[in-house]
Amino acid sequence: MRIRTAGVVAVLGLALAASGCGGDSNDEPAANESSKAATGGKLVIWADDKRAAALKPFGEKFGQENGVTVEVQAVSKDLQTNFVTASQQGSGPDVVVGAHDWIGNLVQNGAIDPVQLAAEQKSAFNETAVKAVTFNGQLYGVPYAMENLALIRNTELAPEAPKTIEELVATGKKLKAEKKASEILCLQSGQNGDAYHIYPLYTSAGGYLFGTAANGDYDPKDLGVGKPESIAAFQKIAKLGEKGEGALKRSITPENSIATFTGKKCAYLVSGPWAIADAKKANIKYDISPVPGFAGGKEAQPFVGVQSFYVASKGQNKALAQEFVANHVTTADLAVALYNAEPRPPALTAALDQVKGSDPDLAKFQEAGKNGQVLPAIPAMAAIWDPFGKAEAAIIGGADPAKTITAAGKTIAGQIK
Repeated sequence: MRIRTAGVVAVLGLALAASGCGGDSNDEPAANESSKAATGGKLVIWADDKRAAALKPFGEKFGQENGVTVEVQAVSKDLQTNFVTASQQGSGPDVVVGAHDWIGNLVQNGAIDPVQLAAEQKSAFNETAVKAVTFNGQLYGVPYAMENLALIRNTELAPEAPKTIEELVATGKKLKAEKKASEILCLQSGQNGDAYHIYPLYTSAGGYLFGTAANGDYDPKDLGVGKPESIAAFQKIAKLGEKGEGALKRSITPENSIATFTGKKCAYLVSGPWAIADAKKANIKYDISPVPGFAGGKEAQPFVGVQSFYVASKGQNKALAQEFVANHVTTADLAVALYNAEPRPPALTAALDQVKGSDPDLAKFQEAGKNGQVLPAIPAMAAIWDPFGKAEAAIIGGADPAKTITAAGKTIAGQIK
């Protein structure tokens, strides 16, 4: 989840299928091999590198217990895109591991089936995680980990957690004046913006992406981008930008935001659990707290994301895939192994209870995300990322907030229609 603007734009799966290629050539062997592997008593699982390595021993155990061969294949890049393409070509896996906000796109492209879990099994998971993998009233994935942004603070530079973004900026400017830091805040934007990372400040200032329907689902017909609330939000964000306080800068990018923090060039980093390993490696003394909102504004709400297992609708062994995700992914041993591969709070309560005693950061990230908003998984969300991000970057750089976000709203509305 370091970058929220690339993988999710794969909503145009049908166009990708027509092109016959979903990503770079490094991904093609896995897709070709899976078409052979999925015939004749084999279960094929696609995951990224870290998760594939953690899953292999569990796949082998499942294979031995069920008299089948399990192949766990690592797809290093463009996993969602490659999966949609392979699915439509009939050469995809039986199970795929990925983010919950893929669901709308995968369902729209007929790439995944609902997952069958008993009520008792569902109750073993965090309620928000179950909500995240539920789409159109059906459960489409088995969640295993959760994630959200928080404020990671260098406690040598900033001993106290700021209560507001204004307080953070004041401390950051003081540290710059004392030449103890060169940046006020490390919140990644780059030239294309980053809707995921700016979202807590956007919500604190009153902005929203989609309204909700009566059943609580996101309503694509109620687009908040371009509405007065979003204009007011970006007017506040603009004051933090390059022509204002200088706390938000396009020179802070997905590639350098964490490194700038671990290099002790800024006291504050807005990031997720994936940044902690780098902070520890750099021997940074840190603490974790919620992203602060604007003084007098609403509470800052980060997105809550969920990592999940999906059953491929066009897989060769669908019954076996259902068995694996329903009765093996739901075990604490597997969830803990995935946590050890990349520490993110487990969605399975029993697994969280096992690991939280040895990792105090988990509770702090959970606290920072307890009032977060589930990242929309509706297909319309794919229309948000690029226009919203580019508008954000332009406004941070000094563009007129009202004109810029209104234009972005029109672009997004046109794509959704």
